[in-house]
Amino acid sequence: MEHPDKPAGEERQLNFLEEIIEKDLADGKCKEIQTRFPPEPNGYLHIGHAKSICLNFGLAQKYGGKTNLRFDDTNPVKEGEEYVDSIKEDIQWLGFHWAKECYASDYFDQLYEWAVVLIKKGLAYVDDQTQEEIRMNRGTISTPGKNSPWRNRSIEENLVLFEEMKAGKYKDGEKVLRAKIDMSANNILLRDPLMYRIIHTSHQHTGDKWCIYPMYDFAHGECDSIEHVTHSICTLEFDVHRPLYDWFIRSLGIFPSHQYEFARLNLTYTLMSKRKLLELVRNKYVSGWDDPRMPTICGLRRRGYTPESVRNFAESVGVAKRDNLIDISRLENSVREDLNKRSNRYMAVIDPIKVIVDNWEEGKVEYFDAPMNPADPEGAQRRVPFAREIFIERKDFMENAPKSYHRLKPDGEVRFKYSYIIKCVGVIKDAAGNVTELHCTYDPTSKPGTAPWRSVKGTIHWVACDYAKPAEVRLFERLFTLEDMGSIPEGVDYKTYLNPDSLVVKTAYAEPDLMKDTMDIAVQFERTGYFYRDPDTTPEKLVLNRTVSLKDSFRLP
Repeated sequence: MEHPDKPAGEERQLNFLEEIIEKDLADGKCKEIQTRFPPEPNGYLHIGHAKSICLNFGLAQKYGGKTNLRFDDTNPVKEGEEYVDSIKEDIQWLGFHWAKECYASDYFDQLYEWAVVLIKKGLAYVDDQTQEEIRMNRGTISTPGKNSPWRNRSIEENLVLFEEMKAGKYKDGEKVLRAKIDMSANNILLRDPLMYRIIHTSHQHTGDKWCIYPMYDFAHGECDSIEHVTHSICTLEFDVHRPLYDWFIRSLGIFPSHQYEFARLNLTYTLMSKRKLLELVRNKYVSGWDDPRMPTICGLRRRGYTPESVRNFAESVGVAKRDNLIDISRLENSVREDLNKRSNRYMAVIDPIKVIVDNWEEGKVEYFDAPMNPADPEGAQRRVPFAREIFIERKDFMENAPKSYHRLKPDGEVRFKYSYIIKCVGVIKDAAGNVTELHCTYDPTSKPGTAPWRSVKGTIHWVACDYAKPAEVRLFERLFTLEDMGSIPEGVDYKTYLNPDSLVVKTAYAEPDLMKDTMDIAVQFERTGYFYRDPDTTPEKLVLNRTVSLKDSFRLP
């Protein structure tokens, strides 16, 4: 797990989880590291999950251990195979492979038996209170809870009732099984937490075998124990759950898995709530879970992020014990750095203005060789056609330009990249005063490779009109305008901060060799940004998503 920001060969400081693991191995507390990644299959994974994936799998890899993929499928109402399949695809795309594919439902029989054990020990009881009554009687941080009137049922009665719950005798919500701990505990989660509830819904794996399902807090630690997970790594919001995790394991006398917490990933201008992301999808604020504006792993993949860039980002932000807000530009810089090393280069014009080279012969075309990637000057080349009619970016011309402006202007010169020096000699405008066409001349002696070499201050990109290939380009910006989406006050709709300019669709005109590019990696439009082929592409229409600009250009509206 080499740190990308450290010089080669320089050792980085261990994070606190690595310190714990190394001490546990040195003390003989465990012989092999076993971690797990336990997503609930009720949505698509996002960049926050990617950090957790990299951490759980990365730690096991570093210390020669294993990682299980375990689906927390304890709520059949919200879960589905679509999510299971997407989660597996995302993990594999990131470059990780699990030792075992497990499901909490694999252990339902064992979990039921352990619930019976706790009832027999007098540590669990069946409660007839409604959900609202349980909530009201739980108390507050400053006031203790009230015992349920059913708390002192006999062990024999609880065993019968729990068996009847399993047999389907009762309706949803009619009864629950609770642990008997302490209704005055400072940690409210220890105030007789729910262990089982009744849900008469078919389960994707167990069918109609069960109509009672374990709660997360009862299932999680026990599943860890069954799998002999040595280091159960969770995000920081689960730290208050740890005493309950330990209580169940201790009360059952089973393998002593232990939970450790790290700070979850919070990114600027980004929403990480699966519930709210699902709302965006269902209400069509975005095109789907894989919309390239979404923070989902499949959205990042469709946008053109590489697994290497996501892993490097996860490593670079480190492992903290306190929640903090990470600037999304760090994620964007990570993909820039990766793509800069590997992307093929092409010239493309997105907002074109036509240039007529007056002293270029009609019908003549000349080809210039250009490197596919400047990082490999001896590598593959592409052929760029130059002709009389050229497109340049509108922003690369200014009629009344200041001295500091080094792009094209009246009577000014620039070099068209890889080719000649061009001088603007005329400007054509429409009735509204908008520039529609430029007339220029080229200097035949300025061809690269000829002597003497003449330099000018400005170099711009271009494409030959008759040879340019059109492509739909989708220019994505950040989905939200608020920097800290976690700071939204209670009662304020988060959708208020949706960025109306998060997607702009334009037509780009690119040099023809782009159409031959078969690499499954974003290409660089020189001086513009990185673009990735979208699945909407057809033989008749190339569709490209902007992965990221060449530099951070985001501005609040």
